[in-house]
Parts: sequence; structure tokens; C-alpha cells
Amino acid sequence: MKIREVVDALERFAPLPLQEDYDNAGLQLGLTDSQEVSGALLCLDVTEAVVDEAVALGCNLIVSHHPLIFRPLKHLTDENQVQRTVRKAIVNNVALISMHTNLDNAMGGVNWKMAEKIGAYVEKREEGSALDLKASPMPLFAELPESMAADEFIQLLKKRFKVECVMANELLKRPIRKVAICGGAGSFCLADAIRGGADAFVTGEMGYHEFFGHEQEIQIAVIGHYQSEQFTCELLKEILKRDCPELRCHITKLNTNPIHYF
Repeated sequence: MKIREVVDALERFAPLPLQEDYDNAGLQLGLTDSQEVSGALLCLDVTEAVVDEAVALGCNLIVSHHPLIFRPLKHLTDENQVQRTVRKAIVNNVALISMHTNLDNAMGGVNWKMAEKIGAYVEKREEGSALDLKASPMPLFAELPESMAADEFIQLLKKRFKVECVMANELLKRPIRKVAICGGAGSFCLADAIRGGADAFVTGEMGYHEFFGHEQEIQIAVIGHYQSEQFTCELLKEILKRDCPELRCHITKLNTNPIHYF
């Protein structure tokens, strides 16, 4: 199997036109038409340690959610983590593919996986539709099987996403049933979550001042950027196992979250 076949499978699910203007998703490094795939390592972030892990597993392809090359590189030295990682991938002939905001925006994408993890129901629609760009709403609206109190909802998030803590505003005094979801840094979706009638808004990252003024309007629950997207690797594996069944896939065993809680 050529790398091009893997790229095509991923982009059928999450076409590159779905990515945001600021993004740099897709093939980052590698020879798509001539290079055969020995195996794929799936991860959230590409680091030097992740490249080492791929080499140890005999994988010459890494598929990540976050792009390693996000901004233009003016030179390749060892002055920062990105440059060192790119150089290590080149030296070891490891190709890099990123599925970022296109995977966020695709039907059945990152937010759908988050909804699945909390047991929330989203009306089933066609996945990864290239004919209906932006078809998956941001945020994604989903319903819990039954209403629950705000403190129970927070505990559910802690359990399902294995988070040490949840940053929340004042606990809502009405039951939570309808949930708006946006993985990663999703504060831009808060107003839409409120307009859409959500009882709670779950995201990975928000600023301090953005919590103000929403007491008893909506339950804000911020679970951490890495934590909100950690199951993206499962989603990538599902796509590849379905469309490239002969491809050997591994999910990284490394936790690349740079943030620690003490």
C-alpha cells in the first residue's frame, strides 16, 4: 500500500477543504506516490519521542491530529522542538499526515467521538461529506439519554475523559440534557451553544474572562485541550481499519500533553 492510498482514505472522510483558513492539515512530509507504508502510528501530537516510537514499531507513517508544521519553517536546525522533530522524521524516512480542523468539521469527526464518550446521542447523518462542507455544526449538539444534575454531569466528564479537574462556572440549578460540544480551543462556539439552547457547553480550552456573565444561563465545562481530543486516535484507527484494512495501525502509548496538574 502506498502512502497516497492512506492520504486518500483519510481525506475521503475529512476533505481538506473542510479545514479552517489558518490551518495546515494534510500531508506534511513524505513521498506519497512512491513510498510504501510499513505501518502507521496514530497520535495527537508529533514529538521527537513519537517519531522514535514509530521507528521502534517499524512504522514509516505517523498520522496526527495536530499539525507538526503549523507555521512556515525558514530553516531546519535544532533550535526548537518542531525543527528537531522534522529533521528526525526526514532522517528516519517517516512520513507525516495531519488531520486537524478538517477532522473537527467532518461528519462523524472529533466532536462526534466526544459525544460518543459521554453517551450523548447525535442524529446519524452521512459521515465526511465532501458535497456538504461545514455540514457538521460547530458546536455539535447532542442529547444525554436522560437529564442529570450539574454536579453529576461534571463527574461524568471527569470519569469518561479521565481528567483531574474540570474548570466550570457556577453549577447550573436546572437539569442538563442538551449538550453543545467543541473539542480543543472552542470558546468561539459558546455564543452559538447558548443560542442553540444547550444546557451545557463542553470544550477543551477557554480564557478566564469568557466565563463571566453566564451564571445559570449555561453550564460551562472545560476539560483540557489534550483531554478533549485524546480519543481522536481511536477515530483515526476506525477510519483506516474500515478503508485500509490491510494497514497495520498502532495508537501511540505516549501522553504528549505538555500540561500537568499538581
